[in-house]
Amino acid sequence: MTKLKIAVQKSGRLNEDSMKLLKDIGISIENGKDQLKAAARNFPLEVFYLRNGDIPQYLRDGVVDVAIIGENVLIEKGNDLPIVERLGFSKCKVSIAVPKDSKASSLQDLRGKRIATSYPNTVEHFLDKNGIEAKLHIISGSVEIAPNIGLADGICDIVSSGSTLFKNGLKEVEVLLKSEAVLAKSPKLSNENEALLQKIQFRIQSVLRGQNSKYVLLNAPNDKLEDIISVLPGMKSPTVLPLAEKGWSSVHSVIDKNQFWEVIDELKAKGAQGILVCPIEKMVM
Repeated sequence: MTKLKIAVQKSGRLNEDSMKLLKDIGISIENGKDQLKAAARNFPLEVFYLRNGDIPQYLRDGVVDVAIIGENVLIEKGNDLPIVERLGFSKCKVSIAVPKDSKASSLQDLRGKRIATSYPNTVEHFLDKNGIEAKLHIISGSVEIAPNIGLADGICDIVSSGSTLFKNGLKEVEVLLKSEAVLAKSPKLSNENEALLQKIQFRIQSVLRGQNSKYVLLNAPNDKLEDIISVLPGMKSPTVLPLAEKGWSSVHSVIDKNQFWEVIDELKAKGAQGILVCPIEKMVM
């Protein structure tokens, strides 16, 4: 039987989030400590635990079929590889930073400066696009120390919370791009494994829809029912059921979590009572 080969980061936060996603879509992985390859018990799938920077080449060569990878790594090493799903976790940005006491405060101030980075292709493309000439020092390890030892005037690296920059006495002056985990696929993916990938995508989309939505139940007086329903976006239309108390109905619907408080405020203003909000594990369309 053919198996879909998926690559994930060997260790770190992206690994943890990737394995949680696989668990959330119902895939059980038989993996032991320090194992580099593991099989799923209940789906034709194998997981390869790889170094993040190596994954684009494995995809390109067809060694793995798909990968959960940071978009920033794809932009740097695999911008020819197609993204099939944006996953919404492991969000970060790629930024240029300089010492806090530096006079540089914008991209223009970096002309002729030395920038240490492990993202040379990304930085070079960005600087060329903006007509800035600078000298790049390629560093594979931690780049934050480069200004402190006199190697560079600034750095370009991934930034999550900004705490690493703060600890190393650096300030952000330019954001090159924003990144999140994505599902990318190999250009050599077979038709059989394309079908397996579509099954995986369907499950992932159901999980992501659930994470981005809230299930809402509320009580509405019938004379205000139409106004209350007009506020609810819903999947198609809300469910309305009569309550035991005459003149009242129970309304069930789904709200996008990004619009949640605005919708709740409007529902209350229009007369909704007893509003109950529940998380959604998965939402299958």
